[in-house]
Amino acid sequence: MKPLAYRIRPNSFDDVIGQDHLVGKKGVIRKMLEQNKLFSLILYGKAGCGKTTIAEIIASYYPLSNFSFNASTDNKAKLKEIAEATKYHSEIICIIDEIHRMNKDTQDFLLPYLEKGSLIIVGLTTENPYRSINPAIRSRCHVYRINEINRVELKYLLKKTIKAEGYNELSDDILELIISVSSCEVRSALNMLEVIEMLDKNDLTLENAKELVGKKSFNIDEKGEYYYDCASAMIKSIRGSDPDAALHYMARLLQTEDLEFICRRLLCSAYEDIGLGNPNVGPRVLAACDAAIRLGLPEARLPLAYAVVDLATSPKSNSTYLAINEAIADLDKLESMTIPPHILNKELKSGLYEYKYPHDYPNGYVKQQYLPDELKDKIYYKAKNTGSYERAIIEFMKKLKAE
Repeated sequence: MKPLAYRIRPNSFDDVIGQDHLVGKKGVIRKMLEQNKLFSLILYGKAGCGKTTIAEIIASYYPLSNFSFNASTDNKAKLKEIAEATKYHSEIICIIDEIHRMNKDTQDFLLPYLEKGSLIIVGLTTENPYRSINPAIRSRCHVYRINEINRVELKYLLKKTIKAEGYNELSDDILELIISVSSCEVRSALNMLEVIEMLDKNDLTLENAKELVGKKSFNIDEKGEYYYDCASAMIKSIRGSDPDAALHYMARLLQTEDLEFICRRLLCSAYEDIGLGNPNVGPRVLAACDAAIRLGLPEARLPLAYAVVDLATSPKSNSTYLAINEAIADLDKLESMTIPPHILNKELKSGLYEYKYPHDYPNGYVKQQYLPDELKDKIYYKAKNTGSYERAIIEFMKKLKAE
């Protein structure tokens, strides 16, 4: 018998949850298909959010001219066979799974077909394409993020599936257990639902459900506090300089045995909330997280506790977090920003522009414009006075500007 997740996979965009920006009534992909103007796409997002489902629905619009290629397991010869079909069909659709794993030689072969539009690809990846995919491929595709499914959407899907499959009704606490343990990954949640359905109606208790979904189940207490709530509470406790509360919430998170998730949250806190308030804390937390991964549980709790207390008791500064957010926001506001030509050493022969090399000047500093003209007076980084390191930065920058 085919798994539940496979049996109920949507075959229409109307049944896809969480991706209205792409396949809803006004979604860009749906519009492309309705107008028969499909362009090459790269869809990226975490596992179990619907990338493959959307790709297969796209392929269904081209029943005689769609192909699949897995960059992890298939070779260039298969891609050549697919490319040959462009001689016989005006539009060839190729779904490329794990596109970030495509080697350079295969990418180079693909480029002229993408350039001409004779081959339309739908690339799927869990990696950020702006880091993992060749810019030459990426620039010829429209890149769209697949949203993570939220708790409300997943709960709706679980209830809908239970009704459609004639399963026993589940209590809210069991549904919340599935949602938390699956980390809102649809495929995992449906697999858990299918396993829980093996219980007799009289045995559908929270404790029995926990036994079936495995060791990673999270203990849901009577107040209904869940996995992501605890992660949020841990970070907010760190931000609020309360090491005891931060340790409490980390202790809860350790029950999930999801060390990678905990480490990711701690590293994010190090650079978002502590930042230059204590610039040495980032490398220390990274070392503690590496040690935790190497040790595994239960010993991993030791370096992680060290990291949590270090973060919570450090001076706090979100100055760099605010600075980069503002800089990114300006990219959307301004249409054109030309880099000052003297920075690029342009037209030096004519003597029009000259870059001043700071090391040739006293104290390694000379005043000159680095920002584009549209932003020349902009100040993104505003140092905070919460730690000795940033206080030193304030004094240093004052001294430079006074020269």
